[in-house]
Amino acid sequence: MNNNDISPRPLEKKDAPLMLEWMKDPEVNRFFRFNPERMSIGSVDAFIDNNITHHTTNEYNTVQYVNLAIVDDSDEYFGTVSLKNIDHDASNAEYAIALRTVAQRRGIGWTATAKILNLAFDTLGLERVYLNVLSNNESAIRFYNKFGFIYEGEFVNHLRLRGEFVSLKWYRILKAEWDNFNW
Repeated sequence: MNNNDISPRPLEKKDAPLMLEWMKDPEVNRFFRFNPERMSIGSVDAFIDNNITHHTTNEYNTVQYVNLAIVDDSDEYFGTVSLKNIDHDASNAEYAIALRTVAQRRGIGWTATAKILNLAFDTLGLERVYLNVLSNNESAIRFYNKFGFIYEGEFVNHLRLRGEFVSLKWYRILKAEWDNFNW
């Protein structure tokens, strides 16, 4: 597969079974804060129903989140890439990505991240995109560092997950940093 064939598109009902796959996969969900046992095809369908599916610049300028399916040219769903908590006044948004196991370590996340950041900076006109990651998620941290996200700090014992306190590392990328990233 050529990663140029990877593109984001609005989530569709047909994505629900494969979304549920990564949500139920212990190797994927161990780094997420939701309870996988509460996830069902019905809850995934409801999430998709509640998503904004507008594509044009004017429509994106009022949204508070964008959740997109990551697909190839045959429209196979590989994961979801998102901008959440979009604050147009502050000109920032939170980035998130979740990939099925079959899509990991294949460059799919890299391509999807580049495309959602282009959307954030070029279409939405944002100044800053940030993320947080569990401090023990070493694979994701390597990815974010390699991609050009800048580490800003750690919130120690910031939340309780599965009965234990965990820490979050925070990263950011500014528009100027994105524009100057060495591709």
